[in-house]
This record gives sequence, C-alpha cells and structure tokens, in this order.
Amino acid sequence: MAALGWLTPRRRSATARSVLAGEAAAEAARKTSQQFEADAQTETPETAGAKRKEPDFPVVGDVRAAAFFDLDNTVMQGAAIFHFGRGLYKRKFFQRRELARFAWQQTWFRLAGVEDPDHMQDVRESALSIVKGHRVSELMSIGEEIYDEYMADRIWPGTRALAQAHLDAGQKVWLVTAAPVETATIIARRLGLTGALGTVAESVDGVYTGKLVGEPLHGPAKAEAVRALAGAEDLDLSRCAAYSDSHNDIPMLSLVGHPYAINPDTKLRKHARERDWRLRDYRTGRKAAKVGIPAAAGVGALAGGTAAAVALHRRRR
Repeated sequence: MAALGWLTPRRRSATARSVLAGEAAAEAARKTSQQFEADAQTETPETAGAKRKEPDFPVVGDVRAAAFFDLDNTVMQGAAIFHFGRGLYKRKFFQRRELARFAWQQTWFRLAGVEDPDHMQDVRESALSIVKGHRVSELMSIGEEIYDEYMADRIWPGTRALAQAHLDAGQKVWLVTAAPVETATIIARRLGLTGALGTVAESVDGVYTGKLVGEPLHGPAKAEAVRALAGAEDLDLSRCAAYSDSHNDIPMLSLVGHPYAINPDTKLRKHARERDWRLRDYRTGRKAAKVGIPAAAGVGALAGGTAAAVALHRRRR
C-alpha cells in the first residue's frame, strides 16, 4: 500500500512514530472498508452459520459506537505473521533456516501467551526483507491462500460471536493488529468485519520497499490508530468496545467505555480485575487460563510449532 511522502520523515520521537503509525493504519483501514461495503451483498461461508447468543452489550442501533478487536490470541489462535511466514516458506520465499526461526518464535508465543518484543522485532525485520521487491498485489493473492491453509481453522468461535453481535447491532467492527495491514484486511474481509487497522509497509508503484510507515502498530500505536479512526468516523469512544488478550493493549482498551479482556495474559487479567473490566476466556484448560497460557501450550504446542521444521530436516537428510 503506497505511503504518502509527508508521512515518512527519517527522524521522529517514539511518540511521534506511534502517532504516525496510527494515522497510517487508520487511512489504510478506511480505504479498504469502502471495498468491503461494496462486497457486503455476497455472503461467504465464514459470515454464514448458526445463530449465536447475543451478549448484553452492544446496544442495538448505536451507530456512534464501534468495536475494535486485537487479532493474535484474541480473534485467532497464534500470531498471524507466523502463519503468514509459514505460507511464504511453502512458496519458497525463504529458506529452511528462516522457517526454523519462525517455528521457534511461534512456539514461544503460544507457550508464553505474550508478545516478546525481541521476537516480534526479529520476525518483523525478516518479513520486511522477504517481501522487499515483491508487488503488493502478489502478496495479497498469496495471503488469501494462506488464510485458507493456516488461519481459517484457528478463529476463536467465542470471539467471533462477540464481533458478530456488534455487526448485528448495526455497528462497525475493526481488527487492530501489528500484523501487516494487507494480511489483517484479508482476515477482516473473510470474517465479514468492517475493516482492519494494521502495520503499514511502504510501497512505491505497488512494490514493497522493505521499510515501514512510522512503526509497527503495537502498544501505544494501536491506541493512536483507534483514536484517529474514531475521529474520522465520528465515533464516541465512551460508547465503543475494545477486545484484547495482551497487557500491551492496555492503552487501546483504556480509550473505550467498554474494554474486554479476552483470553488474557497474567498482567492483563490482573489489570482487568482491578478495574472491573469484562473478562472472557475461550481456552479450555482452566489451569492454563489461570496463569495466562493458551490451553494448547505444553507438548502439543511445542510439537505444533516445530513439526514442520523437524520433518523438513529429516526429509533433507
């Protein structure tokens, strides 16, 4: 997605970079949501399905309210960027060494249930180097295939039902994620949501440059994106809802009048209880839920995160 020249100065403070990333994400999200509206008449298998029980909130007909959903471990099990990397490896975008690193980082993410800054930075830099020189349209087309292969079966039904309740109430629903905006947009469209706020990678004439616009949409940058979008959409944040699993998203959750902790990590669970925020946990292992670790953690998660690399190594030998 092409970045505007005035959005890419070389030196900015951390706060300025967060604002820049948020504004870029909001601009990208509004553009893609227009296309979603044009396609809304065509029902897909992901948007069809059995009726789900609607929670007490949201308020039907309150169009100045909207909902903002984190993606990784909130809407979907695991991290979207890791699943995307797995799909790119299958298509020979990078080598076995990078696959092993992706596998380990995905295992860590699922075991710890939190976003490790060093791991996320490493993955981000790897992803940028991988897509540099490729066309945006090419990655969008591949992203559709990767969603079907690795992501569609990892959507949390409980969180999906919460999002659908907002849609049924006539409200807009946005994903807000550090994942690339192109990947987030595909997931949002497949789930029938309004659109997505995501990290914006710079492109020139439809080709990725290997740079970001601002910084990743993470932590405070998410709050800036939500604030910018709310201003553009004439939303009343005190009537909006936000959903996340991570304490990193406390700035975003604190912006709205209806914050939800979904599958929360330990720090967010504690913070939410202290402030009487609503909690939802869709993981099945109660011990895992208590300590903030996904129920799929342990031997199963370790095997799931590294099996591809191990199997490939054996075949090569």
